[in-house]
Amino acid sequence: MSLQSSATRFADYFVVCGLDTSTGLEPDQLSGDNLQCPPLDRPFKSKVLQHVPENVPSNPFDKTAVGMLCMPQGLGFCTQKETKRPRFHSFLITKEDGSRVFGSALTFYEEVRDTKICAAMQTLQHMYRAQPEDEHEEENQPSLQLRRSPKVTKRSSPRQSVKVFDSKSDTLYVTKCLCLITQYPFVTAQKEYLRQLYEAVEKPVKSHLPLECYVYNILFEVPLPQPGRSMKFYGVSRPVFTQRPMDWREVKGVSELPLFDFSLWDLCRFLEVKDLILLFTSVLLEHQILLYSSDYQKLMTVAECINVLTFPFTWQHVYVPILPASLTHFLDAPVPFIMGLHHGREKRSELTLPSEANMCFVDIDDKTVDVPEDLPPFPHHQELKEELVRAINLYKVSLGKDSSKTPSPKKSGSNKEESTISRNESWTNMPERMEILNQSEAFAKISAIAKKTGVWTSIEEFSDKSEKEKDLEIKDSSSMGQRQIDHLKFNNMIREIFLNHFLHLFSSYETFVIQPTQDMESWLTNREIMQNFDKAAFLSDQPEGYLPFMSSFTETQMFATLIDNKILCHFDEVDPNLRVFDSRLKILRERLGEYITHTYSPCTTVEDTEKMLEKRVVYIDHVSLRPHTLEDLTSPASVETGFFPQIETDVLNVQITQQPSKRESAMWRRKDRSMQHSEHITLTSEQREKYLQDARLKHVRQPKLTDMSAAGMMQTNWKFVETLLQEIKNKTKRMLVEKMGHEAIELGHGDANINGVEENTMIASLCDMLERIWSHGLQSKKGKSALWSHLLSYLELQDCNYGNQCLDSNKLAPPVLHVPIRKRTRVQFMSIRSLYNCLCSNISVMSLSPEGLQDHPSQIKTHRRKGSTGRIELPTLTPLPSSLAYDMRKVQQMVDIRTDVGHARAWVRLALEKKMLESHLKELLSDADLLRNLYKRYAFLRCEDEKEQFLFHLLSLNAVDYFSYTNSFLNTVVPYKVLIYPSPKFGCSTTSANPWISFAGQHGETGVIEIPKGCLEFNVEHKNLGILTTLRIGHDNTGLTPRWLVEYVLVRNELTGHLYKFPCGRWLGKMVDDGSTERLLVAQLLPQHSDTYDLDLAVASSPPNKALSPNSPKKSPDSGSLSIPEIQERLGHAINNLVKHFYKPEKERGNLTYLLCGEQGLVHCLELVFQYGFRSSRLFRNKFFIWDYLEKVKQYFEGVLTGEVRQALSEGARAGYWIYCNFLLKINSATESVGKDGKFQIFVCVGIRDHILQKLLPLIASSPVTDQMYEENSFLRNYSHINYLVHILSTLEEFQITLESSLLRGLEI
Repeated sequence: MSLQSSATRFADYFVVCGLDTSTGLEPDQLSGDNLQCPPLDRPFKSKVLQHVPENVPSNPFDKTAVGMLCMPQGLGFCTQKETKRPRFHSFLITKEDGSRVFGSALTFYEEVRDTKICAAMQTLQHMYRAQPEDEHEEENQPSLQLRRSPKVTKRSSPRQSVKVFDSKSDTLYVTKCLCLITQYPFVTAQKEYLRQLYEAVEKPVKSHLPLECYVYNILFEVPLPQPGRSMKFYGVSRPVFTQRPMDWREVKGVSELPLFDFSLWDLCRFLEVKDLILLFTSVLLEHQILLYSSDYQKLMTVAECINVLTFPFTWQHVYVPILPASLTHFLDAPVPFIMGLHHGREKRSELTLPSEANMCFVDIDDKTVDVPEDLPPFPHHQELKEELVRAINLYKVSLGKDSSKTPSPKKSGSNKEESTISRNESWTNMPERMEILNQSEAFAKISAIAKKTGVWTSIEEFSDKSEKEKDLEIKDSSSMGQRQIDHLKFNNMIREIFLNHFLHLFSSYETFVIQPTQDMESWLTNREIMQNFDKAAFLSDQPEGYLPFMSSFTETQMFATLIDNKILCHFDEVDPNLRVFDSRLKILRERLGEYITHTYSPCTTVEDTEKMLEKRVVYIDHVSLRPHTLEDLTSPASVETGFFPQIETDVLNVQITQQPSKRESAMWRRKDRSMQHSEHITLTSEQREKYLQDARLKHVRQPKLTDMSAAGMMQTNWKFVETLLQEIKNKTKRMLVEKMGHEAIELGHGDANINGVEENTMIASLCDMLERIWSHGLQSKKGKSALWSHLLSYLELQDCNYGNQCLDSNKLAPPVLHVPIRKRTRVQFMSIRSLYNCLCSNISVMSLSPEGLQDHPSQIKTHRRKGSTGRIELPTLTPLPSSLAYDMRKVQQMVDIRTDVGHARAWVRLALEKKMLESHLKELLSDADLLRNLYKRYAFLRCEDEKEQFLFHLLSLNAVDYFSYTNSFLNTVVPYKVLIYPSPKFGCSTTSANPWISFAGQHGETGVIEIPKGCLEFNVEHKNLGILTTLRIGHDNTGLTPRWLVEYVLVRNELTGHLYKFPCGRWLGKMVDDGSTERLLVAQLLPQHSDTYDLDLAVASSPPNKALSPNSPKKSPDSGSLSIPEIQERLGHAINNLVKHFYKPEKERGNLTYLLCGEQGLVHCLELVFQYGFRSSRLFRNKFFIWDYLEKVKQYFEGVLTGEVRQALSEGARAGYWIYCNFLLKINSATESVGKDGKFQIFVCVGIRDHILQKLLPLIASSPVTDQMYEENSFLRNYSHINYLVHILSTLEEFQITLESSLLRGLEI
């Protein structure tokens, strides 16, 4: 006898699992050593006792996987003293190709009548009692390794009840499981069918048919519901209803979402709404998700529900909703996963998880969700929360009555609307009544006596349902029950709400998809290296509040898969999920317009989909055949109360033949993961096989339940290692390419493809990856961060190796003098005479590395001004220590970080910014003994070749500059070392005046810092200033010799090691140079080196001083050598850089001060304009400055305005004259200590800010003063050149320019 393929059948297999009496009690070795547990608490090996039919070609039977997931904890034993309520749970098996098979299992207790089993249990009980007391007490210690003992059992005290079996007085019970294996998750119908089958043996009725008839009916006569149809089939005592959504091919308008039969109402009962959104966000960002519950069905429900809410995206990584006890070693998998861990008797604190740095831990029973640090909020999360609460309140009356939940303590501060879900439920309507009876020891004893005397047969007789309700339930069988319909409606509403949020977030995603120009085969070959989505443009179109989440989400595999499917639809059939999503986008655009703003509008498609659902479930489309007597059934199994018999398999082992199916059925046979392989259709057999091999490699991270041998586990761990190595290669390559591309943009090449948000996201992703690498193969866990734990262990060993002499960071600086200054900035000044001697005496402790402790001071490179043999010793800059421990101690001193995960991430960011991440990790991993103590042999960090490649990939990141630490920890107090280098010539290395200094960065400024006379080196502690931009140095011009010639100033960030040079080369003092007693200097970041700074080379190779500090015309060596076209070209570049600066997002803009006053900045270019053709060198003996020219123009304008000079003026010119004169008057009155070149700099910067410079320049050029002071071929006397200048400066009028406060030094201009 043969039947059609299982593709059109409701169920594939019927399975019975339990105790095999022929082999006896076999301990479950894969669950670890459980000899310390009482025998009734130990897991024993369960086996598949029967499964029918023997095999289905399209779905081969996996005996090992089914047996393991039907009873994940193995066999369970109990006595008549305990409750024996049947439990239901569903599960799934993921195959190597990503396809899934679903199972539904009903587990119940069955009396053990085999005397050998009872005797064996009695023997184990005697052996347990004979053990010494101290061995039992070991159970009080928490398990060190979860994978060895997932079920931590504490020894009960003598006062507590202990599970004891006495064969003379007790009845022994063992678990047995009935299971259905299907290819579609019709969970509700399968649960109802299995429950009726169990009732048939728990309360047998003579009128019932043999059990084989019901099994045959469900396997071979109940068809798979067609898309858009509902079906009724018959169980043992009642009809069972199910339905299937409409095929998207048959729908015009709003299409239904794919099949989903788990209860989202249960999900909302298990978790608070705010916690549900946090879990949803963690899943979207592909964190490690660990679900924790004592109920297998809760694990499965939460996993499937949170998975379906991500539609149209699908989870692409390890997915094991129920993790068998024998597979708990997969918890240290260094990849994203969703796993469900059964909650035994252990407490949450006793769990030993490999890593929690990137893990979202969901305790379903306690209703708590612990998410990773710095989890970005989901866009419109508040609107999502409000919609969910409204939906829950709408259905709480109809669905809240049968909430089979256990009472849990209310958390303080919970949302008032959320707490109303179960507020009005009466005690009699709540399921806790049965739960309380089941958990009562007294009731268990009474129940046992009552059953022996025949008073009752089951606790179910105490159910809240009256006999009248039960009769109505059986009689009203023409349509689906209202409660089941409400569950379907609630599921539909919640899914529509989440989908509506995705529609608003990705309403324009198609615009940014980069379509391939080659054929499908070429695209498949190069898909890993091709850019398929313009992320930079997409993110630039997002509101600022979306960026933290969206920048991370666009890096996930689930997003990449959706984009791949979008591209593949041009070569092949459209993926069903994508087709539904695109059709919904089309409807949304029709309703809101083609351009959808980033404001959220509530979901409006619920009513349309509910109508299709109601029509289908109220009027049943198909009624299956009733179970009937089988002709070939010769010896049916006899049913005895409480025992599920061994059924006859001959009549049930029907041969299944494979037949071609209709196109409609073929479409819906696609599994949830089949989207990844849809391109096979157009490939040749060789190409298809090659791609299948690649697909298998992608899914090796999925636990393979069929191979639990030591070799199989070793192979799995080896694949983990390969996966990690490939991932770190791809990540470092992307970081390098994107960052180098960004730096090329700064040089004017190409288009930008990375911004600060993306860069921060990639660095955070690198931190997560390092945590996963360090978590792989851990022997034992010491904290939430495996990396930081390893670093602390290494530091402790270093301290022990060097006599516990921990190096104090204060020893890194010579003796200091504390001087109070403004703005709560701490400054430490050094005695100049003792400077060199102190440094030499302490130079041996400048490095925390063993090599540094042994080095002679003379071997350490320092920066010292050559030729400093005068009467003053110039400061000497010694390199910072380059050891791992030095950076660790700096991170430990950060008061704003209080967690291990935060410390680890700060350390990684600091090492990356210092270009020492590879060297630090190499030093950390060089201690082989420590590695052996901390990690198992299969761990990634103990694979030598892979470890070397890993470090090599990290080394490549040194090719680019990151400010990952500086830009992330803005509240950290940073120590800065300041060194002033005056010129030793002309006897001007010291000054009799009182000097001061202040410097500023992108995130603030220090304020004025008074410097003691003669002090050239000091330390400043201040809140993180970011990347330094400017420094202002000056004095009060007092004393006999106040003038001071400063060549440059060095400022070093003592945390990151960044060294900034501020070139000056100008005099400070009245009656010298341009008369300025203060100078504004622009920062130049000197390059870093991996070992030490070659400071002499770095200082010598820095750009000329002319570009970084305002100079007089006489000190511009190229002012006369440049032609007018060359000046115009430089001016164009300066303006273009300013325009590009303002077109960037505000948070991504660079240093505006540098673009104005720095090298090749606007001020410097305008200096070239004013200097070209200037007659000062010939007429004024090098004593004339540009400001002098502007002052003469001011005098002329004032003469015209007062009538002293006769000249016809228009109203516009008169206003321009008045503005110019008033402008220069304010600059002169507000900047007494600023010299002439400094005033010109302020003139340009404020003129650009107020958009008046381009209006004043024609008036200045047309004045008679210009003819007197400039030659005929000068820039200012050529009207076409002036028009060009006005035109190019006018391009800045559309921007609102805000000058850095340090640029104006607080001047009100």
